[in-house]
Amino acid sequence: MDLPLDPDFRIGFITGTPSKQVAQQTAARAEELGYDSVWVGDHVAFPVPILDPLLQLAQLAAYSDRLMLGTAVFLLPLRHPVPVAKQVATLDLLCGGRLIFGVGVGGEFPHEYAACGVPIEERGARLSEAIPLLKRLWSGEAVEQAGRFWSFPSVRMLPAPAQPGGPPVWCGGRSEAALRRIGSMGDGWVSYVVTPEHYVEGLERIAKSVRACGRDVTRFGSGHLLFICIDDRYEKALDAASDHLSQRYAMDFRGPARKYAALGRPEDVAQTIDSFRRAGLRHLIVDPVCRAEVRDEQLERFAREVRPLLQR
Repeated sequence: MDLPLDPDFRIGFITGTPSKQVAQQTAARAEELGYDSVWVGDHVAFPVPILDPLLQLAQLAAYSDRLMLGTAVFLLPLRHPVPVAKQVATLDLLCGGRLIFGVGVGGEFPHEYAACGVPIEERGARLSEAIPLLKRLWSGEAVEQAGRFWSFPSVRMLPAPAQPGGPPVWCGGRSEAALRRIGSMGDGWVSYVVTPEHYVEGLERIAKSVRACGRDVTRFGSGHLLFICIDDRYEKALDAASDHLSQRYAMDFRGPARKYAALGRPEDVAQTIDSFRRAGLRHLIVDPVCRAEVRDEQLERFAREVRPLLQR
């Protein structure tokens, strides 16, 4: 693997902020506990309530001048990329250039594609056309488009984002096509439900795609969203994670929780994370999979009990 990964290791968490008060408390708590970033997910329709990601991040930006903000991941194929480019450029300005725009195709809930009038079988091709278009629009120069899905005459979108060329676009996905796409046009990879072994293989395939395209990549972001549940008993942590994830995804998630989550004692969770670090991970996104009333406790335990083990 020869990708130029970020030399620093950062830790954030994914959450939701259903009110002004929660957003303010989340930002304050994240800073107090020493987290580097806060992330939000995205779905138009989901088995459990979920809010619009860009609006949530805009509110969070008002309560922190330090935290990085990210989407993990924004389902770009569901939307027209031109208004998305305007919204994301605005958000990048509002947060002072601290945005990472994670994008992906989703597809596990076909009804949300149907509701948006987007054929689900086009989601990968739409993402491949949308990402370069976003970057062109963020340049501040005049752009015209004659593509398979979107065509329009010359427009110039101003103001440009705070980050030159726009925020880094990190792509999700595990398939061979997704990894090729990341290597050909992505600024980073934000993975999900993969093992450390899969992570190594994924970065190698991305690097191969980068070389095949002849891209000059100066810095590549390597993120991973990791389910965690800390408990002194592994089986109790597994039960809690399985119950939560099975409700979230409306399916039996016990097997995937056992395979992909970091569960059990702080040292066990740290060991799993260390395996990802050795595989090339540089930005960990923690997702406590537990009852809502103990989520803050899990984030505190991670900060107080797991992170010191990683720093050793």
